[in-house]
Formats: sequence, C-alpha cells, structure tokens
Amino acid sequence: MGQKKVYGLTLILMVVCSIASGLSFGSSAKGVIATLCFFRFRFSFGIGGDYPLSATIMSEYANKKTRGAFIAAVFAMQGFGILGGGIVGLIVSATFDHAYKAPAYSMDAAASTVPQADYVWRIILMVGAISAALTYYWRMKMPETAQFTALVAKNAKQVVADMSKVLNIDLEAEEDKVIKISTDQTNSFGLFSREFMKRHGLHLLGTTTTWFLLDIAFYSQNLFQKDIFSAIGWIPKAANMNAIHEVYKIARAQTLIALCSTVPGYWFTVALIDIMGRFAIQLMGFFFMTVFMFALAIPYHHWTLEPNRIGFVIMYSLTFFFANFGPNATTFVVPAEIFPARLRSTCHGISAAAGKAGAIVGAFGFLYAAQSTDPAKTDTGYPPGIGVRYSLIMLGVINFFGMLFTLLVPESKGKSLEELTGENRDENDEKQIQMDPSRTVPI
Repeated sequence: MGQKKVYGLTLILMVVCSIASGLSFGSSAKGVIATLCFFRFRFSFGIGGDYPLSATIMSEYANKKTRGAFIAAVFAMQGFGILGGGIVGLIVSATFDHAYKAPAYSMDAAASTVPQADYVWRIILMVGAISAALTYYWRMKMPETAQFTALVAKNAKQVVADMSKVLNIDLEAEEDKVIKISTDQTNSFGLFSREFMKRHGLHLLGTTTTWFLLDIAFYSQNLFQKDIFSAIGWIPKAANMNAIHEVYKIARAQTLIALCSTVPGYWFTVALIDIMGRFAIQLMGFFFMTVFMFALAIPYHHWTLEPNRIGFVIMYSLTFFFANFGPNATTFVVPAEIFPARLRSTCHGISAAAGKAGAIVGAFGFLYAAQSTDPAKTDTGYPPGIGVRYSLIMLGVINFFGMLFTLLVPESKGKSLEELTGENRDENDEKQIQMDPSRTVPI
C-alpha cells in the first residue's frame, strides 16, 4: 500500500477510536467497559502501525551523521506526550473536583463518586484525538521516501521528482543511477527466505528479544508504584479520597515522574546517540537497570522503612531514567536502520510487537508475581505470589539477559542505510567484500 498511505490510515484510526473511546456507551457499567475495550483494541492498531512507520520514514529522510538523533527525537516526543497526558488529567480532574464536591470513600462510599465523574475519563481520552488530528495535513503533504519509492515501488522517475521538490534542486542527471538501483534484483529476497535469515536473522532475533525483555522490565515497574507514591505521601490511602481526587493525585505523581525522569532520559539519548552509538547506550541502559533492580531488591526491607523511602524514590527514578537513556529509545531506533528498505517497516513492526508481548508479561504477569506470599496480605482477588523482593530480583535477571542479547545487534552509528543493509552495491563491491569482509561500502 505504501508507507505514506498507511501512515495516514493509522492516524485516522487513532483519531476516530480516541473519540469513540470517549463516547463508549452501554446500558450497564459492564456494557460501557466492553464498548471501551472494543475501541481501545482498534485504537491499538493505529499505535502499532505508527511505531514502525514513524521510525522508518525518519530513518530514510535523515542523513547518516544525525540519523540516530532524529529517530530518537521522534520517540522522545512520547515523553512530552506522557507529560501532556498527565497535565490534561490534572486540569480535567482539578476542574471537576472543584465543581462537584464529594466526600471521601471512607465517609460515604456511594457519594464519593459523583455522577459527573463519568465525564472525566471520557474527556481525557478524547483530548488525545486533537494532537493526532493536527498532524494529518503535514503527513499527507510528505512524499514517499526515496528508498521506498526506488527499492520497493521501483519508480525511478517518481524518486527524482519527489527529491527534486524536497531539496528544491534539479536531479534529472541522477535518474540513470536511480533506475539502476531500483531494477537491481540482488536484494529481492523476502522476509521468510534463506537469504534474509543469512543476512539479518540474528539481527531480527536481537531486536525482538531486547525489546521483549526491556518491556517486561519497563512495564512491570508499576508493580511498586503504589508503594512508593503512598510511602512519600504523594497518594493518600484510597479510602481517604473521592474518585475524582484520586485521579488528580495519580496524575500528579505520574507527571512528576515524567518531568524529572522520563523526559530527561529520552533527551539524553537524543543528544548522545550519534556520539556514543546505539550499542553503547543500550548496553549501558540495561547494565544500570540491572544494578538498580538488584539494589532495590536485595535490601528491600531497608527501603520499606520510613527514613529510607526518599532513597527508594531516587532509585526508582534512576531506573526509569536509564531505561529511557538506554534500551527504551535504542530498541525503537535500531530496527529502523539495519533492515532492507522493503522489509524495514515490517521488521520494526515485528520487533515492536515482541516488545508489546513483553509489556503484557510485565504489566499483567508481574502483577500476580508481586503479590505477597502471605494469603492474608494479597490484593483482593489475587492468589499469593513470590512478593515484590523476588519479583525485583527476576527483573534484574531479565535486564541482564537484555545485555547479552544486545550483543546480537550491530552498531549503526555513522553508517548509511545502504551500508547497513547491503543494498546499492555493485559487482566490484561484492567481490571486494568477499575478499575483505570487514570492509564497509561507501555510497
């Protein structure tokens, strides 16, 4: 279908499903939740498509010296999105909390959730459609990238026309070179071919496993969020709040974490990725996540004592910081660089899907695992687990394996996409590579 067309479709899907999520209907509470799940599930197709397309399109437009920073900057905007989401939550909940006074749950359980509270989550979900809709015009004005048009669509004239318009120069003299590249059959292997496995099989294994392991650790960190936020007084006990005030308190805590840890981590990556390289940042991130997980887990009882709870928050924030100044950013960047043009979005999508499988394990599986070993102390409806301490030890081991699988991922700093994928080589290049495999091919 083409990157540009699907890029527009994913955006439309996100906008429509964001609005529809806020309008979720039903004659009962279960009916509303069922409708909400229906639209959020379809919304996820938009998000899942946008991940690989945003990364791939940016990688194909950027030059090799600043490509890492440009792709990382695309991903780093997620940090501002998280921050913006928290701020929207704060504004909406504060407005409703001021307008509709309600007692705490412990005082009057039924009255603690006013009927108007139903609008709070609906408004927050629908606001997300605004920022997405604002980008539609510019997405549709973008031409297909030259790599996609030449190597996938095989339309040399369109490549020259598009790039002449983008660069505002005449490229007619380059048309013969583009025709040669677009008609080259040496790189026509498919995703399930032996040639792909030979060239990129280990690379795909590296990008999928590292993203999978990262997201287990990253999304499981909410298992001790409530302990930390409650310990330092950011979130009072649920019984001491009404429903809207609880939304406000949780939004405030998450906004502070985003402001102090998540956003800085992303932008450290943007600033340093083309200096340090992807491999070094990813290895460093996994290493420090491993260290901090074990540092939280081994003396876990020490951190639960009231005088040490500020230290617990600092360690927690540093774990988030090195996730974002580390594999959470690089796992997004690298798959957009190391695979052939016609398979680049697909391989990035497979890698991202592996990550979301890890997110399920992290957010859902560890919710059970982190339950207390004492049946009397588990959350309502949950069986006994292995406890937070041993859950953190498991996460430390998972991060260590993330370091090991990072060794399968090649360094892409300072290399053109053609060098990384082996596309656009001539016969002399092939012969010289066979004689000297360490040689890289200039473009």
